[in-house]
Amino acid sequence: MKTDYEIIVVGGGHAGAEACLASARLGHSTLLITLDKTNISRMSCNPAIGGLAKGHLVAEIDALGGEMAKIADSTGIQFKMLNQSKGPSVWSPRAQSDKIEYSKQMTAVINQQPNLDVLEDCGTDIILENNKIIAINTKNSGNISCKALIITAGTFLNGKIFIGTETQTGGRIGEQAAYGLTESLNSHGIISGRLKTGTPARIEKDSIDFTKTTIQYGDKNPAPFSFQTTDFHPPNVPCYLTHTNTRTHSILERGFDESPLFTGVIKGVGPRYCPSIEDKIVRFKDRTAHHIFLEPEWYNANQYYVNGFSSSLPKDIQLAAIHTIPGLENAEFIIPGYAIEYDFFPSRQIYSTMETKQISGLYLAGQINGTSGYEEAAALGLMAAINASAKIKQIEPLILKRSESYIGVLIDDLITKDPKEPYRMFTSSAEYRLLLRYDTADRRLSEKAFQHGLLPERFYLTVKSKEKLRHTLIEYIQKTNISPTDINPILESKKESLLKSGVILSKILKRPSITFDDISCFLPQNLVDECSKHQNLKNIIEVDIKYEGYIKRNLSQVKSLANNENKKIPSSLDFRKITSITKEAQEKLFKIKPETIGQASRIPGVKPSDITTLLILLSK
Repeated sequence: MKTDYEIIVVGGGHAGAEACLASARLGHSTLLITLDKTNISRMSCNPAIGGLAKGHLVAEIDALGGEMAKIADSTGIQFKMLNQSKGPSVWSPRAQSDKIEYSKQMTAVINQQPNLDVLEDCGTDIILENNKIIAINTKNSGNISCKALIITAGTFLNGKIFIGTETQTGGRIGEQAAYGLTESLNSHGIISGRLKTGTPARIEKDSIDFTKTTIQYGDKNPAPFSFQTTDFHPPNVPCYLTHTNTRTHSILERGFDESPLFTGVIKGVGPRYCPSIEDKIVRFKDRTAHHIFLEPEWYNANQYYVNGFSSSLPKDIQLAAIHTIPGLENAEFIIPGYAIEYDFFPSRQIYSTMETKQISGLYLAGQINGTSGYEEAAALGLMAAINASAKIKQIEPLILKRSESYIGVLIDDLITKDPKEPYRMFTSSAEYRLLLRYDTADRRLSEKAFQHGLLPERFYLTVKSKEKLRHTLIEYIQKTNISPTDINPILESKKESLLKSGVILSKILKRPSITFDDISCFLPQNLVDECSKHQNLKNIIEVDIKYEGYIKRNLSQVKSLANNENKKIPSSLDFRKITSITKEAQEKLFKIKPETIGQASRIPGVKPSDITTLLILLSK
């Protein structure tokens, strides 16, 4: 076995998979260390990829040359565009996944990737020289040297599982925890904490009475996640909707005195936006019912995921409560719900590159940054590898702005807000949602990906061609006049007010009920035919024209804020000695050590007057 690599990735979850693939594709000898080669990219919780804002992250991972979107497209069993009743800036793709096939296909891609080896082992200690990573010590294979180390250990570091009063060690149910790395990082000044997450029960399909539930299919003509996916004809396997009731809640309350969540046994903070069922009925006492989604975990699965019923209550209480839910009166457990508590490293300790501020060459990515979700983890793993590569090659790192990607928002929020609970990406977290639509990810990020060697030239040229066609069609629509005789029949069929004189075609498309297809007969046929070959391009053009004013306003705001946003703050600056800013600002700025004025301005507790003082100080 080799004992010398350029980049080593510890942890084979979603962050680790993207990290090791990106590293190897960028030309580095790469080693992935994982506890179990058969569980790479396993879906620990819900069998799904994407969702509100998370779908945006998947599209951005794809535009940056990542793997998640392509595997999701080839293993999805139902696809749905969420939020279509709202504006296009918050539309988000989501897929029910075949979790077994997803893991298999990601493992196959990793095993076939040149420059990449996989070792089944456990990292225990980091080894430094002059405060720089030079190697990692493993439990069974000894020291393995490297130039950069990316730790993506998920929920496995000192992981502990809770089901009522029962506890066991593990990173997932039935899998061992990882020991040593937290203590090793602590000894070198990296601060750790504890977080908690949970997962619902899995139940037997044959024990469900689906006639008492509401069937839910995906979209009839779904769009893929990846702009690289061409042949896309996924199945449309249904999920099922049911609900809890007051009897359910009453039974759950009987188990509160054995709940590790309420008795203080669990010390870690759980995700506010994905609470356990017992937490829901305490926090929302006025609610007499909560939605429960029954999701197949793979194609033709005998195992269903009870989404909305995450719990760490005793198994008998969980089962008794589930038996009060319509359709689940005879449900049988395959795996009960459980909570897991694990070590994480507060994200104020990393730069925007994902490298730790204390140790050169050490990168942290995924749930150990304090995030939740496969998509957030994958995005962070990808960015860590890109920037570890950039450091080794001594080139400029890739730091994405809040105004150009959800990944930029994610990393910036983690650093500046220093969350005390698992962070989840939401569209409301982004100031420029209309610029960051899921279907514009390739146009926003593909050039950066190509420049960094992440995206093959043929896909980059496809994006350039698509973008050129978009400009050509928008220009044509904005310059072409249409007569009342030509357009009024279409307007009448749409119950729109008729024209008395000619107008520019773009004004017609701005009307809410008018679509690109409605006006396509007035466009050059060769351009329309070419447009149909590109995924989502018709919709992109339509949205760009309908929301033209808002988009211009967003772009103007981004431009006006750019100067101060990117102004660097010297790492040597001691904020505690700046007496002209508030005491709270001194403490917060010293604790987080922002890299730019933009980061400093988003730290809770730092006032606009403090930022003005910093700007004056930096100008001197």
